[in-house]
Amino acid sequence: MKELSLNILDITENSVKAGATLTEILLDETETTVCIVIRDNGCGMTEDILRSVTDPFYTTRTTRKVGMGLPLFKMEAEQTGGYVTVESKAASEFPEEHGTTVTALFYKSHLDYTPLGDLTATVTTLIQGHPDVDFLFEHRRTDGPTVSLDTRELRAVLEDVPLDSFDVICWIEGALREQYGNRSP
Repeated sequence: MKELSLNILDITENSVKAGATLTEILLDETETTVCIVIRDNGCGMTEDILRSVTDPFYTTRTTRKVGMGLPLFKMEAEQTGGYVTVESKAASEFPEEHGTTVTALFYKSHLDYTPLGDLTATVTTLIQGHPDVDFLFEHRRTDGPTVSLDTRELRAVLEDVPLDSFDVICWIEGALREQYGNRSP
């Protein structure tokens, strides 16, 4: 993919499909690295599925026979000298504490480093497309302030106003862009 934000979108969509009610998207960016953690409370994966999840020829989808999201993300991280790990607990085995965590480390100085892209558009798209799911987004940076948004806090203030209403989506996009200094990272 041309931007890591598109990988984040793809992996987070998998969280939603896995029944997550909360997905955390956490970025920790230094001068030399970007660590991306996507953690959800979805149904999780069994050990058998977990062993195959980074194989491009394995997918749980019925519409096609390949699943490229995690394998591409892994390849992009490894090309920079980084890595991807996937940890998961299946709801069938851990009914109280289940979900999946994908962690990726990228070295920014490497020639093959993929730029972050438009994280604001990614987060806004996720909220607009899944207004009943909660998202926690946090981008900690050594070269600027932390950018964050928690839909649980928005729900508490908005009460009965849906998160996918036009005015709310516009506000979310504006609030994120303002935190980034009106520029995409």
